[in-house]
Amino acid sequence: MIIYEATKSEFISDVTNELLVERLYTSYQEKIGRTSKQEILSWENSLQRMSNVMQDHDIPNDASVAIEFKIPNTSKRVDFLIAGNDGKQDHVVIIELKQWSEVEKITGKDALVKTILGGTKRAVTHPSYQAWSYAALIRDFNENVQQQHIELKPSAYLHNYSKGANDPLTDEHYQEHLEKAPVFTKGEIQKLRDFIKKYVRKGDRNKLIYQIEHGKIRPSKSLQDSLTSMLKGNEEFIMIDEQKVFYEEAFHLALESVKSDKKRVMVIEGGPGTGKSVMAINLLVNLTNQDLVTFYVSKNSAPRDVYSTKLKGTFRKTQIDNLFKGSGSFTESKLNEFDVLIVDEAHRLNEKSGFYGNQGENQVKELIKAAKFTIFFIDENQKVTLKDIGSIDLIEKYAKEFEAEIIKGELVSQFRCDGSDAYIAWLDDVLQIRETANTNYYGVDYDFRVFDNPHDMLHEIEKLNQINNKSRMLAGYCWEWPIAERTNVKHKDIVIPEFNFEISWNLSDSIWAIDQNSVNQAGCIHTAQGLEFDYEGVTIGPDMRFENGEVITDYTKRAKTDQSLKGIKTLVKEDPEKAKAVADQIIRNTYRTLMTRGQKGCFVFCTDLRLNNYFKRRLKKTTTSYNLAPTNIDKVAEDKENY
Repeated sequence: MIIYEATKSEFISDVTNELLVERLYTSYQEKIGRTSKQEILSWENSLQRMSNVMQDHDIPNDASVAIEFKIPNTSKRVDFLIAGNDGKQDHVVIIELKQWSEVEKITGKDALVKTILGGTKRAVTHPSYQAWSYAALIRDFNENVQQQHIELKPSAYLHNYSKGANDPLTDEHYQEHLEKAPVFTKGEIQKLRDFIKKYVRKGDRNKLIYQIEHGKIRPSKSLQDSLTSMLKGNEEFIMIDEQKVFYEEAFHLALESVKSDKKRVMVIEGGPGTGKSVMAINLLVNLTNQDLVTFYVSKNSAPRDVYSTKLKGTFRKTQIDNLFKGSGSFTESKLNEFDVLIVDEAHRLNEKSGFYGNQGENQVKELIKAAKFTIFFIDENQKVTLKDIGSIDLIEKYAKEFEAEIIKGELVSQFRCDGSDAYIAWLDDVLQIRETANTNYYGVDYDFRVFDNPHDMLHEIEKLNQINNKSRMLAGYCWEWPIAERTNVKHKDIVIPEFNFEISWNLSDSIWAIDQNSVNQAGCIHTAQGLEFDYEGVTIGPDMRFENGEVITDYTKRAKTDQSLKGIKTLVKEDPEKAKAVADQIIRNTYRTLMTRGQKGCFVFCTDLRLNNYFKRRLKKTTTSYNLAPTNIDKVAEDKENY
């Protein structure tokens, strides 16, 4: 998606005639649905400078210009693109625009500098690294860029920055990144023009901007598929912006903690798909390579089981077991027994450990006690059971108890749901978890569909799964899960009689997510959380419905075999209002988590007809158009009011 596209001459004309800001604002409102005039006006100075740069007779008038190109599978946007040809080869020049006026070198950390942002001096990625990483992501995910052999040439322009002798911006510490993406500063307008003209001597005859914007997105990498390669030391995922900043900080703090014997705790907060698990595995690999005793810890066994299965045949079982641990493995650990513990999905931590919940004191406390450096990756909006106690406040409490220095950060770059922050915000608004600006659906690159019939949703998932075995059915835990029937392939757990629809819960708890034969089984929150798929079909059960204009939840409709709300009846007797609020949050969080497992698309079917129609209205279009015979539930809908 591109916010603005024009030829060079049209761009200069729009700037000269003071039309560009209004056109950018209008386009933003249409395509993104949220912005402010102030945000657009903040670009005005940078875009005026780019207009000055482009006023060179040797840059062809029919070269293409684009502003704010969204990088596939992320929530990031490239500031400025110029497309054309050097006489032999098609090129797109990428320019990251910065209004910085000062830069400070950060020694010892790769690709980081300090500058003033929002009135505060902060560590950020070097502009050259940022431009290069954005170009690399476009190459990785855009099929047209690869097939059409479009060359991407990244660079950065700091038009307010005056470079001096021995300047930190171009220090040899950053030489590797400067070679990949040169940086230009105030007074170097001609150098930037020469850089552009080196690659754009002729116009955009092959419609390169169009090719990039409409390029098919290649299947994105998933952590489970890339794990083996990562553990062999290969860089599978490019970290961008705050991901890179926090990774470098965590890596070096871990080394310092072990060397100085100073206890530290780091907390990284991030929503679904912000790359928490990718960052965690990268730290596991690289800290282990530094001979630090490092474990990846998670409460949920599903991702650990999938990882173990993926690694079999390449790594010995003892090696795998020495990398991945359950969160209840540290009840007997001594103070600082290990170097580093990397705790993923920290919101899922429990107070007690053991099968009967009778071991240990508190998992958060035990994890902090056991390591010199403990890093928690957390999203409190993904708590999905009454036993989930992981919180930033609790981590801070026990960090202080052990006199540990605490460091906090937040990941915001979106890598799942096709990188659509708009989809996440829209979903939160639709599920009435929080009010957002996204009252309408603006995740245009994400495939969200509402199905009127569960058979059709399953059929679509089965069809998509034939591509690469990365599509799965999921459901809310509203149907019983009898242990006695776990090996009975004929037993069907999820039964929706109105549609004569039957499907079983996943038969293989550990490898359902990657088992070739499990596409016609449904996973639940306990077997899906921490994993990701290309496409998912989510059945929203009777624990959520639409009534009197509101999305409401009903914990009494949850299956008795679900342990998520174990203890809720006691809490109801003690404090009914609190019990209702806690159960309501857990149910909404459950569906939010389920509906953010898909990297490319999420399909839903709701057993409550009103809720299905509500999703359609919020989507502002009906995404299914099946000519199906009317069912009983359709007849009921016709007899009722329009919702």
